[in-house]
Amino acid sequence: MLGTTGEESDSGVLSNQNSGPVSPQKRVAALDALRGCAVLGILPMNIQSFSMIGAAYVNPTAYGDLQGANYWVWFLTHLLADQKFITIFSMLFGAGIWLMSSRLEASGKAAAPIHYRRMAWLILFGLLHGYLLWYGDVLLTYGLCGLLAFVLRKMSVRRLIIVGLALIAGTTVISVSLGLSLPYWPPQKLEAFTHEVWRPSHAMVADEISAYRSGWLGEMPRRFHDNTALQFQAFLLISFWKVEGLMLGGIALFRMGVLSAQRPAKIYWTFIALACLVGFPLIIYGTQRDFAVGWNLRQSLFFYFQYNYWASILVSLGWVGIVMLVCQSRKAYLLKPAMAVGRMALTNYLLDSVICTTIFYGFGLGLYGKVSRVPQLELVGAIWVFQLLISAIWLKYFRFGPVEWLWRSLTYWRLQPFRSRPVG
Repeated sequence: MLGTTGEESDSGVLSNQNSGPVSPQKRVAALDALRGCAVLGILPMNIQSFSMIGAAYVNPTAYGDLQGANYWVWFLTHLLADQKFITIFSMLFGAGIWLMSSRLEASGKAAAPIHYRRMAWLILFGLLHGYLLWYGDVLLTYGLCGLLAFVLRKMSVRRLIIVGLALIAGTTVISVSLGLSLPYWPPQKLEAFTHEVWRPSHAMVADEISAYRSGWLGEMPRRFHDNTALQFQAFLLISFWKVEGLMLGGIALFRMGVLSAQRPAKIYWTFIALACLVGFPLIIYGTQRDFAVGWNLRQSLFFYFQYNYWASILVSLGWVGIVMLVCQSRKAYLLKPAMAVGRMALTNYLLDSVICTTIFYGFGLGLYGKVSRVPQLELVGAIWVFQLLISAIWLKYFRFGPVEWLWRSLTYWRLQPFRSRPVG
């Protein structure tokens, strides 16, 4: 079983008496496996932002071929991955906050200074990542949401779930309100908004492609604009509400033993059933409505968006159920490569950006706007194989991924041990 046995158990972690970061031997194995699957599962969605204009991420008819195999790649990634793995990753981040702070408090240390220093560095990483490399960064959002999640982490499980769901509903309230108000917007403002986020003109498409095919300095003005819009404007309208709510939900699920493969198998089978019988049908229905109205800005962006927004949580729990059932089975060894990716989650997330911007942006191969959805998925498969192999090899010689080691060293303000201890 790959669950939480021996020193990898929750109680084993909490009983550790020093104040350094959790050693590899004391990690919750199921969390690492799930985190690894989440990191890998994020890439099929992110590669669309790396390779195509921003509007194509939310409106697949805005750019590129959407026929035949390209349609099916888009539809299956929308059904299986869109908002699903970032949901899992957000829940795991909340669980990590609980796990780390509980362990520090159990050893008699004050958790708050370490936690806030850890979030401050993550916020800086997010700003650097977003402004210097890729505008789709999520680290800043996690760092900001982690500040509040720490304050609320000790609420009862029931209250965590209620408050979490209420926060997630915040995006729905804002989106529906904006959709209802749209007919009253000044025509010029509505036209500008439509071209900016939903259906850019040919000239705007050409400008965006030209910007990201230029060199690193040439891309900077466009990247600065796009990153500011996502890291700050979209944070207030969408990201904060859902990510904060999911972090609280993740704390609750971890405290219930759900995310550490400690619950009975029937719980996880229930998650899978909900994903298949409720989540998938809702997403499919929402997609049908999008095409029925021709991907209309008001209907699709503000109203029909809600189907996947909420159903993605159910599908995410279905993925959790699958991974936890494998963790509990005799086939748990199959997840060891994913565990290695999960232990190096931050490194692998940033590695995605390095690889993909090198392929698509002008400082690399300059393929931005030239690669359709089928080849995108083929690239995802190649990157997955590389990350699964390199993560397993790296962790044979080193205790942490390179970025994890840097983050830990900065958090504890002392160099952490890097090389793995020799066996035998």
